[in-house]
Amino acid sequence: MNGTLERRPYQGVMQILQFNWRMYLGAALGIFAAAITWPRLPASGRAALMLCAAPALFWLIASLAVSHYVYDRFPLYDLHWLERALAAAPRRWINIHAGWDETSGLLQAIFPESIGEAVDLFDPAMMTEASIRQAHRANRAVLPSTPARYDALPFENATVDAAFVIFAAHELRRQEQRVKFFLEIARVLTPGGECLLVEHARDEWNFLAFGPGFLHFFPQRVWRNVAQQAGLAVRSKFELTRFVHVFVLRRAR
Repeated sequence: MNGTLERRPYQGVMQILQFNWRMYLGAALGIFAAAITWPRLPASGRAALMLCAAPALFWLIASLAVSHYVYDRFPLYDLHWLERALAAAPRRWINIHAGWDETSGLLQAIFPESIGEAVDLFDPAMMTEASIRQAHRANRAVLPSTPARYDALPFENATVDAAFVIFAAHELRRQEQRVKFFLEIARVLTPGGECLLVEHARDEWNFLAFGPGFLHFFPQRVWRNVAQQAGLAVRSKFELTRFVHVFVLRRAR
């Protein structure tokens, strides 16, 4: 099964709009109000309005264009790049998400001889943003998920060969939460087991694409620091486009 063929042409960007419609509606209304007000303003007022409206319009368009490129045009959801990134095919894997799971079924198809399990970290008391709540309500995953706490994964020590954390870890907003989470991943990984962390970064490329929204992501150094504190070595790191980064973290033998 090829996961890419199962996705609709604009599925990714439509999901961005679905889960973040309040933000996009507010930006669109603000730009519309600016356009109506423009003819009645003096030159100084027009200059001030332009300083506000131009970036808003740019990021409104750029964020949707980049989202379409990353989630629809780039073969992100082929996921065979994950298979190639691992040192060996796992006998048992877990796929950890935060209420929105598009990848467990694809991983199950890529590793048909492995035992896989989806794990849901969504916590409504901790993850309060409207977008993630909307995603959790809309989730229609192929593989049922096991609810779990970020600091108490429901697995025995050294029983998982690979852990996949795809666009989920940034929902843990505090450093101590992220460290506890990756300590749990290190605990459940077998010696030599690997965790593949996939994230946008708080960098110039994501600022260009998402404007102030890039603050929802974390700098790459944060993930390296978290891995170090959790006792995981960064075996490799590579880019999937300028906007998405993959860290391959290994538990020491």
